[in-house]
Amino acid sequence: MADKGAGTRVFKKSSPNGKVTAYLGKRTLITSTTLIQSVFNLVKQRLSDIQYLFYKESMHLVNIICIYAFVDGVVLIDPEYVKERKVFVKLLCAFRYGREDLDVLGLTFRKDFCTTTIQVYPPLDEGDKKKTRLQERLMKKLGEHAYPFFIEIPKDSPCSVTLQPAPGDTGKPCGVDYELKTYVSDGDEEKIHKRNSVRLAIRKVQFAPDKKGPQPTAEVQKQFLMSDKPLCLEATLDKDLYYHGESIGVNVQVTNNSSKTVKKVKISVRQIADICLFSNAQYKCPVAVLEADDQVAPSSTLCKVYQICPLLGENKDKRGLALDGQLKHEDTNLASSTILKEGVLKENLGIIVQYKVKVKLVLGSLGGASSPPTDDIVFEDFARMRLQG
Repeated sequence: MADKGAGTRVFKKSSPNGKVTAYLGKRTLITSTTLIQSVFNLVKQRLSDIQYLFYKESMHLVNIICIYAFVDGVVLIDPEYVKERKVFVKLLCAFRYGREDLDVLGLTFRKDFCTTTIQVYPPLDEGDKKKTRLQERLMKKLGEHAYPFFIEIPKDSPCSVTLQPAPGDTGKPCGVDYELKTYVSDGDEEKIHKRNSVRLAIRKVQFAPDKKGPQPTAEVQKQFLMSDKPLCLEATLDKDLYYHGESIGVNVQVTNNSSKTVKKVKISVRQIADICLFSNAQYKCPVAVLEADDQVAPSSTLCKVYQICPLLGENKDKRGLALDGQLKHEDTNLASSTILKEGVLKENLGIIVQYKVKVKLVLGSLGGASSPPTDDIVFEDFARMRLQG
């Protein structure tokens, strides 16, 4: 739950026995390929001086969110219950590729990517480590039995991705997720008991790189029998990077020197998700489709810009669609394109997401008759390349 009001929003969750309570100021971690290293250095130097950037949703800058490379919070304990034992906080990133109800005999359908464990109580002597403003306020409010913690996020760890379940599916969905566990134990390797532990789901998302690349463009020609000249199709995107909810402008140019008539123009945006596990598998899913009855007769041309906008709201019934990591009762978006960084193995990313724009011309028969289409030109090479870090 979160304490809401006029002040700062804080997430709070207690263990079933009420002896351990975790407080977090944020559950969404936003990183940037251009700033993550400086943020890591900043964590070690001045925690109170964090850069802010705009996180863009739809067509408006709706919120200002701090770019974090660490998780910080406060743990409130009952010293009479803990006694001589210790309190740990563990951050776990894992890829779940099967339903929880199929986990039997100690075999789980999940792969752990990274695990970080720190001791919160008794506090370790780490010098005069500076606390964040939120931690200072929480410790003052909660009293002497509140202890702060920091966990750094590995900079090459994957972003949160959730595969959309089918209607009626129960249990934890498949995908890459992060979980923060706070628990009481005699040692960090001891089994975690549900009664004295707290589990909080968090998510990590990627901030778009602040650089512009060339406009994606490609062209194709189709030669027909009994036609001396080909049918030419060229398509260009208005830019190479889009934010969630932003329309994609597709400039289509058709030069019809053939004897056939173009009856329709079909444009689609497809999400391509590569599942990188023991063996690679690829899933393709259309997320936006546009069909225009624009005809191009023989010896004529067409030049037109089409607007197409992929939205999650129009794809909520598609099982297996990749989404940005979703927290309970909170909205999310279609999964962002995976930014591939040099030296990072694909197997350590779990799910690699990219998008492709497909332009298709539907043709009539010879001479431009209105009989059912007999030939198609499929424009496959016009794709958003995977972003390189």
